[in-house]
Amino acid sequence: MKHQYLDNMPLEEAREKYLELLKNNGFSYKTEIIPAALSFGRVSARAHYAKICSPHYNASSMDGIAVNSEDTYGATEREPAVLSRDSFTPVDTGDPLPEGKDAVIMIEDVIFTDDGCAKIYSAARPFMNVRQIGEDICMGDMLIPSFSEITPTLAGALLAGGNINAEVIKKPVFGIIPTGDEIVSPKEEPEKGEILEFNSTVFSGMLSSFGAEGKIYPIIPDKKELIKATLEKAVRECDAVLILAGSSAGRDDYTCDIIKSLGSVLVHGIAVKPGKPAVLGAVGSIPVIGLPGYPVSAVVIMNEIVRYVADGWYNRGKSSVSKVKAKLGRKVVSSLKYEEFIRVTLGKVADTIAAVPISGGAGVITSFTKADGILRVPQNLEGINAGEEVEIELLKDFDKIENSLIVTGSHDPIIDEISDIMKRMGEGLSLTSTHLGSMGAITALKSSTAHLGAVHLLDENTGEYNKSYINKYFPEGGVKLVKGVKRVQGLMVQKGNPLGIKDFSDIVKGTYINRQGGSGTRVLCEWLVKKYGIDKDAVKGYYNEEFTHTAVAAGIKNGNADVGLGIYSAAKMYDLDFIPVCNEEYDFIVSEKAAENENVKLFFEILVSDEFRNRLEKLGGYGV
Repeated sequence: MKHQYLDNMPLEEAREKYLELLKNNGFSYKTEIIPAALSFGRVSARAHYAKICSPHYNASSMDGIAVNSEDTYGATEREPAVLSRDSFTPVDTGDPLPEGKDAVIMIEDVIFTDDGCAKIYSAARPFMNVRQIGEDICMGDMLIPSFSEITPTLAGALLAGGNINAEVIKKPVFGIIPTGDEIVSPKEEPEKGEILEFNSTVFSGMLSSFGAEGKIYPIIPDKKELIKATLEKAVRECDAVLILAGSSAGRDDYTCDIIKSLGSVLVHGIAVKPGKPAVLGAVGSIPVIGLPGYPVSAVVIMNEIVRYVADGWYNRGKSSVSKVKAKLGRKVVSSLKYEEFIRVTLGKVADTIAAVPISGGAGVITSFTKADGILRVPQNLEGINAGEEVEIELLKDFDKIENSLIVTGSHDPIIDEISDIMKRMGEGLSLTSTHLGSMGAITALKSSTAHLGAVHLLDENTGEYNKSYINKYFPEGGVKLVKGVKRVQGLMVQKGNPLGIKDFSDIVKGTYINRQGGSGTRVLCEWLVKKYGIDKDAVKGYYNEEFTHTAVAAGIKNGNADVGLGIYSAAKMYDLDFIPVCNEEYDFIVSEKAAENENVKLFFEILVSDEFRNRLEKLGGYGV
């Protein structure tokens, strides 16, 4: 059944109308009194004023002697003033200034005589080395205005000004209601058909970063009355409610109707991708938002709608987002119907920030875990070409991005192992990888949007790997080919090899699972198809493509396919049988300029390290 939505409202319009609706409905903050010593990170509910001065007495700011400054007048290096024992008082830093004294002379500037007198070689001025009453804070001073975040130093100022408690805005509590017949609590070995419920964990963490708290309710099956009853309970107990899944237009998608039955719905369907089937409604003054079931879609709505609801609670205005200009590493094709949010990795290549789009649909949460930033493609724009300058909203600190090494091209688990070794070195370096295939590596190097390209491209004529491709695509040089590892490629099949597959010609016996076009494994596959005279169209599943060796292995392990071409380490990881086909060379292309980069040099040092060699042995199927 084709999904129908009430709206396809542009994001900014939907957000503005929704926030206005909530304001008119009386959605507003609550306050609480907490110890000022625990107030940092909270938001002040009102202006706070000093109740006392700080310091509240005249205090010595040095170790030394307290004197009457008039007794030191005329003191010089040649004719020092000599103070009798009863005309000065020894003091330590912080001591009250004794009665009748108005200055402190540092102990380093005093010479004591044998009879206990003090020689002074420079005259003191009134209140020298004295912290006077109210030097820092005067009673009545405003310490912090309303709706301001209380920093650790401001918390200290509250205490110094005599405010033992602080009135702060109560953290809003967002009820989180996970729904779905197939949804189960996380466990190590889920049954087929069970979907682990991790969205509530993601959203609780995001709410915490918004200054809110998440209250997670038990998983509710797709039964309208049960969901409605839970929502009725949640609006009594919480300041806002999120309903997870059920916001689309399928047979069991009840969210919109349930919110309507208890309150009102402003928008069902926002012109964003991912995130389209969101529901924005309210029950009285309580915001109720239906989030899409796919995690990436829901994360977009959390950032673009829920964050602003939390900002409205705190009266803190529009959230600011750090942005950076970057060169797009790969063409992005977009729909004219939606504003699209593209996850990208970022890195500094030469003097340019490169942004490489990450593949992955609305259900691929790891596309957000790997992302450094977000590229927004406006509605009514068909796409953006590779090499164009784009604006990226940062998800990480910029200094981390500057210390990030971009490796793109062919997939292999060894890239993740090198990344982990880098992290364990504790030098603040990181590695980001995107799996665009070996030809994608060449494209990235030509456009200067990656530091390194991982390749294993077979020359059908010579049987040699990689060199001919370098000569063809970089005829004027400018790049180096660095030897990586030797690895075994072969056919992965289910344990016990039930179809009796002996060599590549036997892929016709079952369902095949392939790698994406442009990958080195796909190039090898095409060569083998020609070698064995196989009709690709006669191979079931030949055009079913995956982006990684582990994805191919997972497909075979779980019965989606019977056979696929991949590396031995992936077969070992998934406990599959493996029929070797060939040994190949998995190498790296690096531009001559990038070869001087310290992070690149470190990458190649790791390649020849003992720790890396040990990890290769554990993975299996590699040679240095």
